[in-house]
Amino acid sequence: MTIDYHTLRNWPFKGIEQTYTARDAMFYSLAVGYGADPVDPDDLAFVYEKELRVAPTFAVVLGFPGFWARDPKSGIDWVRLLHGEQGIEIHKPLPPAATVIGRSRITRVVDKGEGKGALLEIERSITDKVTGELYATLTQLTFCRGDGGFSAHGGPSDEAPAAPPAVPERAPDHVCTLPTRPESALLYRLCGDDNALHADPQIARAAGFERPILHGLATWAVAAHAVLKTLCASDPARLARFHARFTAPVYPGETIRTEVWRDGNAVSLRARVVERDVVVLNNGTATLR
Repeated sequence: MTIDYHTLRNWPFKGIEQTYTARDAMFYSLAVGYGADPVDPDDLAFVYEKELRVAPTFAVVLGFPGFWARDPKSGIDWVRLLHGEQGIEIHKPLPPAATVIGRSRITRVVDKGEGKGALLEIERSITDKVTGELYATLTQLTFCRGDGGFSAHGGPSDEAPAAPPAVPERAPDHVCTLPTRPESALLYRLCGDDNALHADPQIARAAGFERPILHGLATWAVAAHAVLKTLCASDPARLARFHARFTAPVYPGETIRTEVWRDGNAVSLRARVVERDVVVLNNGTATLR
């Protein structure tokens, strides 16, 4: 089945209501590595209820519409989907507890050509149910490897998004090295993404991995944590935007070193696994307040 541009651009996402508590926020922070040093006062602020701070990237697990691409009406070859890039714009720090509404929409459908796949850009807003305040806007770029060529007979296709900038060629201004826990994928699954690839060794091997891999969004959150820790004094209010491209998987228990370049309030970054010297996030950007 071929994807249809108009069907996807008008996909009927429902608003997703979600209530979270301070425990949920703290559990997420633990899952992505905050508190690895339990006496680090900066990290402790995200995993201890006294004057609790909420990790900005917690928004990525709120109001999620589920694996909607499995719906046959989408026409998507969902088995061949890849999460290519993830971004967040933070309008206001998340409170320790709230009821929020996640509203998703597809903002771009790009035909890369027959045999070359397609791109979907999905935007999700996270707002407070009671006040209507906008907390965050999330953008996700998905690579549909099996769905290129849908516009071959004159149908529409959106313009591809601009490629994220390369990191500077000079040495990084800051380097932040953070560990991941051996059980980090098992913890992160409980935040909402329970794909068995991250838990079942047999399924991981069938997918070509030696063992279960860490969720890409957990790796992404570790790099955001590095920026927050290095440049924002661990104050969530000082991080305005964060974006990165996924380039390789991480195995739970590996160490992630985030390299950061700062030019005023504009930040470039990439992250690599220390043990294998493999870049796992690249073309990253952030904006500081």
